[in-house]
Amino acid sequence: MTASTNTQSPAASAATEGCPMSQMAAGFDPFDAPYQGNPAEALRWSREQLPVFYSEKLGYWIVSRYDDIKAVFSDNILFSPRNALEKITPATPEAMEVLRSYGYAMNRTMVNEDEPAHMERRRALMEHFMPENLEARQEMIRELTREKVDAFIDTGRADLVDEMLYEVPLMVALHFLGVPEDEIATLRTFSLAHSVNTWGKPSPEKQLQVAHDVGRFWQYAGQVIEKMRADPDGQGWMHYTIRKNEEIPEVVTDSYVHSMMMAIIVAAHETTSLASANMFKTLLSHRDAWHDICADPSLIPNAVEECLRYSGSIVAWRRETTGPARVGGVDLPEGAKLLIVQASGNQDERHFEGGDTFDIYRDNAVDHLTFGYGGHQCMGKNIGRMEMRIFLEEISRRLPHLRLAEQKFTYVPSISFRGPDHLWVEWDPAQNPERADPALARARQRFAVGAPARRDIARIIRVTQARREADGILGLTLEDARGRPLPRWSAGAHVELCVDGYDRKYSLCGRPDAAGYDVAILREEDGRGGSAHIHDAVREGMELKLRGPHNLFRLDEDAARHVLVAGGIGITPIIAMADRLKALGRDYEVHYCGRERSAMAFADRLEADHAGRAGVYPADEGARADLAGLVAGLQAGSHVYACGPARMIDALEALMAGRPDCTLHFEYFAARGAGLDPEKETAFDVELTDSNLTLRVAADRTLLETVEAAGIDLASDCCEGLCGSCEVRVLEGEIDHRDMVLTRTERAGNRRMMACCSRSANGKPIKLAL
Repeated sequence: MTASTNTQSPAASAATEGCPMSQMAAGFDPFDAPYQGNPAEALRWSREQLPVFYSEKLGYWIVSRYDDIKAVFSDNILFSPRNALEKITPATPEAMEVLRSYGYAMNRTMVNEDEPAHMERRRALMEHFMPENLEARQEMIRELTREKVDAFIDTGRADLVDEMLYEVPLMVALHFLGVPEDEIATLRTFSLAHSVNTWGKPSPEKQLQVAHDVGRFWQYAGQVIEKMRADPDGQGWMHYTIRKNEEIPEVVTDSYVHSMMMAIIVAAHETTSLASANMFKTLLSHRDAWHDICADPSLIPNAVEECLRYSGSIVAWRRETTGPARVGGVDLPEGAKLLIVQASGNQDERHFEGGDTFDIYRDNAVDHLTFGYGGHQCMGKNIGRMEMRIFLEEISRRLPHLRLAEQKFTYVPSISFRGPDHLWVEWDPAQNPERADPALARARQRFAVGAPARRDIARIIRVTQARREADGILGLTLEDARGRPLPRWSAGAHVELCVDGYDRKYSLCGRPDAAGYDVAILREEDGRGGSAHIHDAVREGMELKLRGPHNLFRLDEDAARHVLVAGGIGITPIIAMADRLKALGRDYEVHYCGRERSAMAFADRLEADHAGRAGVYPADEGARADLAGLVAGLQAGSHVYACGPARMIDALEALMAGRPDCTLHFEYFAARGAGLDPEKETAFDVELTDSNLTLRVAADRTLLETVEAAGIDLASDCCEGLCGSCEVRVLEGEIDHRDMVLTRTERAGNRRMMACCSRSANGKPIKLAL
């Protein structure tokens, strides 16, 4: 995200008059049926062709792609949250007069507050939200859930929203806040009114009713605060906030306490209630996923994340530029209002393989933007996760035969929140498992608070073919063990095979339209034992576990020219890229180097399928690729993709240093000693500017482990410095780079690092944009 002088009017952002995308942009209305019905699908055209456009009807710039949304969230200075709680539908004079009659004076809250006040307050009030302080609440949530399930389990039909999913999150929120639990029905009315008032489109007549409810809510919040002030030893986050108001009134002000009381009652339960309803609707609509969860509860944490990604309750959020800015290639002026649509970004295939499909085995579902990102990320995300996991574990264990009833789903019109008003489900009580085994009613599976453990995210696959691809190379074709379609993948993607305690990553090298996945595995006698074990143990018909697919070596299909270079087993992602470029009709060439032709997998296929564009260089035949000549002859704007041994990558990197007009992408297939040795490491401090935290990274812990322990979600995959998924931006400090991702130039620039393996170079503090 860079500052830039605005040179473009809103109307010009959608290109020429008469352009189909111009017409789509001009006609966009978030209150129309397509967006209200499925916001991600409604903005598919935008993600694909016009990721930032101006909506005349709304008066906002719409941002639809993952990377752009994340970048906006990352910069709270240039992209202020000040408009996050503005009424999207302007209030009528009559409604404003009603609000004034109640003394309504809503001020800034944690959600719409600028820096530095926001971070000062967030830091002062964060303690209760830390994972270690939430663990003790699991039993309370479970007991509330069981009480509700007990009440309807023998009825055979229930509205999950009315009978559980609204009231339990509200009770949990009130308990967490320390607010009296005696006015559930009243609070439901107040909460709905606040949401409609801020994010909805009420008619002038409806605005008057809503204004009265909001005004009463404001007065109710003030009354509750006065009761809490009279109980100085009270428990809960609002009691804690009131005590902080007395200790540091310049940070936690009186007006803030009143405004936050009203906002937090809504925020602490409404989003979880809606997300939980979306979760059950989504899972019960995808029966294979539901059955898998019922059979294997360890899948629940990641299933919750995938539900939050695929159908989260927070659809979009708002920001306003404080100066000229550039987003997605579009120049924006100071004061531009942005609607950043997380629901769209969460299905962006540039980040999520097959992003528009629902897959509880998706290994990067936790990257979703439903909780936001950076310094304004939802403080209560782990409470919501905890509730949703317990809801799902209790219902799937006690009612595995649950099904959706025939119904028409309705939603409260909103630009930002989404969840069904009702969710009717049915089942046959005679089939309730606990009738045969009463102990099931009180069984439980406890999940640690925080992001899901990646080790639990694996699907069962079957080996349908095992074959020799070349000397020392085993080829496997893999299909879903239950006969289901495997997720789509793109060229450069990899999967992770889990075989008898060995977890190893292999690039997909078949064709994306094939029914199964193809991998090729080089036997490494001097490796860590994984490849040798797979060669010796895996046979046709065996069932294994698999994670992925995941793509961290993504092909830029729009580059002017592509040059592909493979060394040895590095041919696996490269041949998939060649196949894709051929299918697209792009300009490309491919070069394949190896020691002996007999050990070069896919050499014959490459020469046959890519005749005239492929060069194969077996050393035993006296052939040798001229890398220097290849780089010297590159056309300006060429993209070079390379995968192979370190010496080949190093050579290309050195040669490409003289070609700044071209781009090198590479992937190693082995790490170079990125492991942690506590005896030789030095502890250091890291300042996380987006979170306004300073953490101590001990000698026996990685930066990634330290950040995750503080409750901050950070994507990770290999944990060996190979994949690049845990990359963070460096603002200050010298880094000891131990990864195999960054180029020499990038390391020297000292602007990025991999949190799983790299550290401070000298034990001195470093500062990261995280």
